[in-house]
Order: sequence, then structure tokens, then C-alpha cells
Amino acid sequence: SLILLLTLSFIACKQNVEKSSNDVIAPNPNKEVKEKVHKIEYLNSNSFKEKVFDYTGNKEWDFKGNAPCIIDFYADWCAPCRSIAPILEELSKEYKGKINIYKVNVDTEKELAMAFNVQSIPMLLFCSMNDKPSVLRGAVPKDVIVEQINSKLLNSTNTKL
Repeated sequence: SLILLLTLSFIACKQNVEKSSNDVIAPNPNKEVKEKVHKIEYLNSNSFKEKVFDYTGNKEWDFKGNAPCIIDFYADWCAPCRSIAPILEELSKEYKGKINIYKVNVDTEKELAMAFNVQSIPMLLFCSMNDKPSVLRGAVPKDVIVEQINSKLLNSTNTKL
């Protein structure tokens, strides 16, 4: 009977350990949803044409977005690009609902990078609702990006006509 008791105790302990390790491994669906809300969207040529500007069909700038945006032209291998990525993540949370932040990989979207004359990266394209876009080149500090957001994207005249 002692062997039976030890065997049952061992089985019960093993099941509790398995259950608790499964709880740790299993993803929290609510956490995933919250993380997705703040993800920066990556654009390819087609999604860029739909959400920002059809650079193949128009010669004059015609912004298609529903909110001002920043487009980060970057590459995975670029250290300065990686240095501003967390800043853009923070700004996407801070300005959620006011501006959109997109990323375009210049290595995979070469035609798009050429269309916007991307010669050095990182390059940030600031697209307001009514004016032509403006450009910031290089890994600039957060306060410089915030100043551009406030002056170029969120000024009082920045509403779609």
C-alpha cells in the first residue's frame, strides 16, 4: 500500500508540473491583441499605393491616407535604422489614432525606394493630409521627430479637404 500511495503521489505531482508548465508556455490571447494594436505596419509596393500614394499612376502628389503618417525607409542590416526603431515604436503608441507609422524595407521594395529617391537610410517621410511630404534623413533623436510630427503632421490646417 505504501508503493501504491507513492505512485499515486508521483502521478499527481507530475500532472501538476505539466499543467503549470503548459500555463507558462501557453500564450495569453489578451496580451497578443494589445501588442498587435501598437505594431507598426510594414508596407510593400501594393499596400503603399493603397494607403499612401500611387507613385506609378500619378505624377502629382495625391495622399490617400486617412491620417497623417510617417514612412520609415529602412533595411534590416542598417544599425542607424535599428537605433530609431524603438523610438518609432514609442511614437506609434503615443500618437495612436492621430498618425500612422509605416515601414518600408528598401532591400525588398527597391522600386518604391527608387521612386522616393532613397539614397541613404534611415529616411523618414512625413506625409501630411494636404501638403507634399517632407523628409528627415539619418538616425535623428526622438525630440526632432516629435517636433516634425507637431509642426508638419498635427498642425491646425492639417485636415483632408
